[in-house]
Amino acid sequence: MVLATISFFALAVFGLGALSVATDTDIIAVPDLGQAPGAVGMLAAVIAFALMLWSTLRRPRPSYVATIAIALATGLAHLAAVWITVTIGAESPVLATAVAGDLVRGGASAVLVLTALVAGWGGIALRRTRAEHPRWPWEREEDE
Repeated sequence: MVLATISFFALAVFGLGALSVATDTDIIAVPDLGQAPGAVGMLAAVIAFALMLWSTLRRPRPSYVATIAIALATGLAHLAAVWITVTIGAESPVLATAVAGDLVRGGASAVLVLTALVAGWGGIALRRTRAEHPRWPWEREEDE
């Protein structure tokens, strides 16, 4: 679960950076808003991803279909956290709604949903294959 969560964060940061470079725009392009909405939004997305994946991996044989719920919850948590942070910081729910709409229209939400799908699938695959920690060759001799 930890590896999948770290993978989600790394892929999301890379994906959002690549989107910003490809479109030559900021992810949140509102002057004087600061970095809080982006940071809080990403924190909420990582927490939502980790909690949803954890609840999925508690099952004896988790289903890959759960990645859809994991991805949607992650994207919605990100949007909600950004909306709340902008509403509190700028004291304007209209501006917060515009920022959230720009995240959806600009592709940032799609990037987060896709990275949550990929990382969630990887976390479930690791659980289903019963992957173990890597061991040195001399550690394996005892098992034989």
